[in-house]
Amino acid sequence: MPPKPPRKGGAAAKGQRASPDRGTGGTSPPAAARLEFGETDFVALCDTLRVSDIVRANAWKTYEKVSSADGTLEGYSEKKKDMWGICIFIAAVDLDEMTFTFTELLKSIGMSVCTCFRLLREMDVNMDTISTKVDSNVSRLNKKYDVLSALYHKFERTCGLIYMIQPSSQTSAELSFPLVLKTSWITFLLAKGKVLQMEDDLVISFQLLLCVLDYFIKLSPPAMLKEPYKSHVSAMSINGSTRAPRRGQNRSTRTSKQTDTDTKVIEVLCKEYGCNLDEVKNVYFTSFIPFLNSVGIVTSNELPEVEDLSRQYEELYLKNKDIDARLFLDNDETLQRNHIECLQLERTPRKNNPDEELNLILPQTPVRAAMNTIQQLMMILNSASDKPSDNLISYFNNCTVNPKESILARVEDLGNIFKEKFAEAVGQGCAEIGSQRYKLGVRLYYRVMESMLKSEEERLSVHNFSKLLNNNTFHTSLLACAVEVVMATYGRNASQSDGTSNETDLSFPWILNVLDLEAFDFYKVIESFIKAEPSLTREMIKHLERCEHRIMESLAWQSDSSLFDLIKQSKEREGQVDQPEPTCTLNLPLQHNHTAADLYLSPVRSPKKKGSIASLNPTPVIDAQPVLAPQTQKPQKSTSLSLFYKKVYRLAYLRLNTLFLRLLFDHPELEHLIWTLFQHTLQNEYELMKDRHLDQTFKRVLIREGQYDSIIVFYNLVFMQKLKTNILQYASNRPPTLSPIPHIPRSPYKFSNSPLRVPAGNNIYISPLKSPYKFSEGMLSPTKMTPRSRILVSIGESFGTSEKFQKINQMVGSSDRQLKRSAEVSTAPKPLKRLRFDIEGQDEADGSKHLPGESKFQQKLAEMSKYCLL
Repeated sequence: MPPKPPRKGGAAAKGQRASPDRGTGGTSPPAAARLEFGETDFVALCDTLRVSDIVRANAWKTYEKVSSADGTLEGYSEKKKDMWGICIFIAAVDLDEMTFTFTELLKSIGMSVCTCFRLLREMDVNMDTISTKVDSNVSRLNKKYDVLSALYHKFERTCGLIYMIQPSSQTSAELSFPLVLKTSWITFLLAKGKVLQMEDDLVISFQLLLCVLDYFIKLSPPAMLKEPYKSHVSAMSINGSTRAPRRGQNRSTRTSKQTDTDTKVIEVLCKEYGCNLDEVKNVYFTSFIPFLNSVGIVTSNELPEVEDLSRQYEELYLKNKDIDARLFLDNDETLQRNHIECLQLERTPRKNNPDEELNLILPQTPVRAAMNTIQQLMMILNSASDKPSDNLISYFNNCTVNPKESILARVEDLGNIFKEKFAEAVGQGCAEIGSQRYKLGVRLYYRVMESMLKSEEERLSVHNFSKLLNNNTFHTSLLACAVEVVMATYGRNASQSDGTSNETDLSFPWILNVLDLEAFDFYKVIESFIKAEPSLTREMIKHLERCEHRIMESLAWQSDSSLFDLIKQSKEREGQVDQPEPTCTLNLPLQHNHTAADLYLSPVRSPKKKGSIASLNPTPVIDAQPVLAPQTQKPQKSTSLSLFYKKVYRLAYLRLNTLFLRLLFDHPELEHLIWTLFQHTLQNEYELMKDRHLDQTFKRVLIREGQYDSIIVFYNLVFMQKLKTNILQYASNRPPTLSPIPHIPRSPYKFSNSPLRVPAGNNIYISPLKSPYKFSEGMLSPTKMTPRSRILVSIGESFGTSEKFQKINQMVGSSDRQLKRSAEVSTAPKPLKRLRFDIEGQDEADGSKHLPGESKFQQKLAEMSKYCLL
């Protein structure tokens, strides 16, 4: 049971607490008087949640819509009360009339938070009943629950390692482990709610939790503690630091003295859980101590009054109308995860044979995963400086115009802006935390800049990079990318078990808004940044690729983007309606020799023919001063636009092909037509992309300025008005020439260890051998492997060098000759003594035929040989 509120009549049933929104305007009429809004039980539920008549009416309409759809939400059609509760929640959020908390809702219908989120998602997908406003509210609740759940389980396990669960004879009977657990958790919840405006920040929340644990460990008698905490607290007691005289000291002075004189406990906690000590100390002194003073907790040898803490948290919880996290203490069913999810979180792989080598991996809990990711980043940046290195200074000195002063001034000015915006988003007490993260980004910025310049120097044999290094957009983009890597590393959310980036208030494109940077300019630096920093983790590379995708699909197409000006200039250059990038180039490798310098100093001259002297020494791209071109000269080609369109085509076709395989697999002739129409649209009707999305979401689409509607309205009023004539041409007797289906090149960010499927529907996949640990900058960290993935069979190793491909070709060629001779001599192939993938079935999916005695594995090698580089 959570602590009861001190006010009389302030609580009803468990989890149903007094709300400041209830008002005192008399009692609600009996349920029978409100039957016009639905069934009696529905009205009773509305009365329990104290909702208004308009919320009742809207909720009932939503319920009727959902219940009338046959088979849409299987398993819930008979659970009326569940559906009623969800519909009431949707209506209340839409109308800004939340008279109940989220926990009260769950209690009133007997539903767990995970079930509620899942049902809301199903309704959103199948019924389109969820507005963007509700969707945003649910997303916020979901992220907050994920963080709270992860932190509570970490807190519970940690306390079990700190405290003696069974009372000692030296411990007061009134001071028990459950009481310390309860008081510590409620103190943390109150601190988190008052200190952090952005409560889904897992890292800062965990650092704050360590501060709370440190505080209560020091208040606990040594007999109640396990080692090494017992020894540290005993030493502090002997030295008198925990029993400093209180008379004549104000509360702030007493707290500061205590925390200044002993940091051993917080050091142990930071070391144990992989936290940066300086960062945690920063949180302690800038956030936690002011919190203690603000809530009236006095440093003493006694625990704070839990009822008083609970009352203050009660007010915060009722104000936010969200989740009562005190219920974690009771293992309340509304906050419990699905049983299977719990097993996956807690289960540790077991050895099958006691004689096997110990090779167990600790489960990657959300907190542990976040700390490991931060440690990897710190390993990269520990040796870096937040000032330009001597090598960078040399590059600056070689410039026609030395950029050093402008670079330093820019870094300082943007740092002040970042610190201010970070504090606004997270909490004013967290300004110094923002400053720390920005400094890490500056270290990475200088490190990558130096790496880029070294590469350019080797590639071009030049030393003067004045034009590039005096380009403000280049520096702002490079700094933004470095800071984004740091922010994404620290911003790992509790639900990111797969390494994907779950959006928070500080998620991309937040950094673009803070630094006043265009998304199209940011895109130019991403690939060069990844190439220049080989120590980036796989997760960070994937994160930057997702940022690039967001830019290509929507952010670069915003109405104020410079992209549209570049497209118009590209068409003027040709003097005709032409595509910014020919589609035939899709069949060329996506890996290219363009660098950040080429993209930021573009437009550039059209590329020279391969092998020409000019193409081997394109020095003017780096440091040439602008030359006044004759009026008859065409505008120069934009390298950045050409590469952008090439990448957009690739992204678009991959998504289009996925949809095609799912929806139109039986109509292969339509693929060429659809692809051709899409290309025409992106090349000639690119204005349709303005303030819209490449995929176009279906709920809210821009129709005209300031007006939004569904995708159906957009299709009829906008899309067809632009493309009807072009579409009808394909039904004529002389249809336009169709564009060829591109052979999409590999992404420059693809990793070589993606599993390859063996054809013919065998459900067999081949992937390189996985190590249970990964090595990053001298540090081994466990990879996430499920019990299932740990028993997958691996054969051989990943392909890498051209020599390996040559050996494969030789082997395949040799096996082909042997099979041909075997087929001529005998119809019955000799039995093989090696592993085979033979099964009865069809030929290869591509229609190619193979000899009867050829194994599936040999067929796969033969197929691979077509793509090998000789």
